[in-house]
Amino acid sequence: MTIIQANKEPQQPKSVDIFTIEIIKNALIAIGEEMFLALKRSSKSPIIYESLDYGIGVTDAQGRLISQGNGIPGFIGTLDAAVQRIIEKFDANNIYADDVFILNDPYSGGGTHLSDVCMIRPIFYQHTLVAWTANKAHWTEVGGKDPGSYSADATSIYQEGLQFPGIKVYEKGIANQSLLDLIEANVRLPEMTLGDLKACAASLKVGEQRFLSLIEKYGQETTLTAIDKLLDHGDTMVFEKFKTLPKGDFYAEDIIDEDGMGHGPFVIKVKVTITDEEFICDFTGSSKQALGPINCTMGVLVSAAREVFMGVVKPNAAATDGCFRRLRVECPEGTILTAQRPAPVSSYFESMVCAADVIRKALSSAIPDVLTAGQFGSVCTISLSGINPLTKEPFLLVEPLVGGWGANIIKDGESGQFCVGNGETSNIPIEITEERYGVRVERYEFNPDSAGCGEFRGGKGVILEYRVLGDGADISSFFGRGITPTWGTNGGQNGSCNYIAIIDSDGNEKARFSRKSRYPLEKGDLIRLVTGNGGGWGDPLKRSAQSITKDIVNGFISEQEAIEIYQYNQ
Repeated sequence: MTIIQANKEPQQPKSVDIFTIEIIKNALIAIGEEMFLALKRSSKSPIIYESLDYGIGVTDAQGRLISQGNGIPGFIGTLDAAVQRIIEKFDANNIYADDVFILNDPYSGGGTHLSDVCMIRPIFYQHTLVAWTANKAHWTEVGGKDPGSYSADATSIYQEGLQFPGIKVYEKGIANQSLLDLIEANVRLPEMTLGDLKACAASLKVGEQRFLSLIEKYGQETTLTAIDKLLDHGDTMVFEKFKTLPKGDFYAEDIIDEDGMGHGPFVIKVKVTITDEEFICDFTGSSKQALGPINCTMGVLVSAAREVFMGVVKPNAAATDGCFRRLRVECPEGTILTAQRPAPVSSYFESMVCAADVIRKALSSAIPDVLTAGQFGSVCTISLSGINPLTKEPFLLVEPLVGGWGANIIKDGESGQFCVGNGETSNIPIEITEERYGVRVERYEFNPDSAGCGEFRGGKGVILEYRVLGDGADISSFFGRGITPTWGTNGGQNGSCNYIAIIDSDGNEKARFSRKSRYPLEKGDLIRLVTGNGGGWGDPLKRSAQSITKDIVNGFISEQEAIEIYQYNQ
């Protein structure tokens, strides 16, 4: 088959009216949303169908993002980069209709860590490559030395699981059975992993069908021209916002406590430069890459910057490639934010979250009505494995946790939310947790710690407790900010730290940690997961008596704390 790629700049028809462009724009958004739901409904993993730990979307033929359905805003810079990697790697004459590619390389193509697997499908219309569908989803298991393919103490990428360097898992609709057999033989939960692979592939097919229906209705030339105009419109919207942004250089730095191997702290530095035409994030001066797995790569760093950039310039707009033409990210190679192979990256999200937070920190005083004090500062994820005593089958619980967001100049921080980069993810319901995993949930409530006070207080973290019901379980944890709390702003107090406590059946605390690999658990042990409060904003003595009274009634602080912190006298 002879394949003709769509022109980079298609010939413009005489006119595409604004109404048609708007209809096509909304149709593209609907395609992303339908693909998102298709994957949610067909996945095997609770971290996908309950937590929504994935992103999915459509690019044009050149790999420019034109639509995205988000569970994870932190994936906003990964889908287009993954498609561009496939375009770069494969000759156009070796890409066919019904091909599906698989990619999880952390060092190229917008890769994050090996558990976040990207699948990509070309869309052809009358033998012309017109677009791509792509998704990136967190698979519960991709092999490696530890259950869940997380390794808080990994020292190289080769310990963290299977690497898919951008290869075909389906060619012309025919499965690469050798690759599927290889995956099945190298993961702990092959039924779940292969089920997720098939669900991801199916959701791409849904996107292809809807995109082709769009072309059939409006014509190839009109549809592709409308897409080009939509990308230009994204840039126009952003450029208009630049007129209102503060101009100049803004600086901030923060630290990551340690890397899981006892090394640290690591410094994250940024200089944000806003000119009349550009938004530049320069991370020069950040620490060198770590020996432990908290490193991220350049593609991840771009995603972190995109996440904050969209929050500043157009938070409600549908993200497209055009929205990011004004954004530039700079950082030398070999830092904790731009790690080079074979650095371990399974806890990459700690550096990613810190990079996004430090941009917000640099700009928070300049744009106080938009940005906040520091959030709890970590994905706070665990990997709990063992044998379910009821079913006698292996279980693997991989779960991110909610915590407290920072306050800003007009409001208290949000309580019990996933870290900002995790966006529209969700809790795994208690009923599913207790049915599928060998634990009983005994406590789930807001963190009573009073940290994060201010004229506007930080949001509350949570306390979640699991009672272990069987023998032979173990837990690995990936909590950041176990030592250094998140920052308050303009006189607001710092937030609190994240940690895990292990308590035996007699009520004695036998361990406390934030980052640990394979800590052995005994039947009857209680796992107490604690996430931090966000930072406060403004002098606590300026907090209104009405707000303090409400906090006391809601149990967020005691009357004694109100007197000591706020000089409360009701």
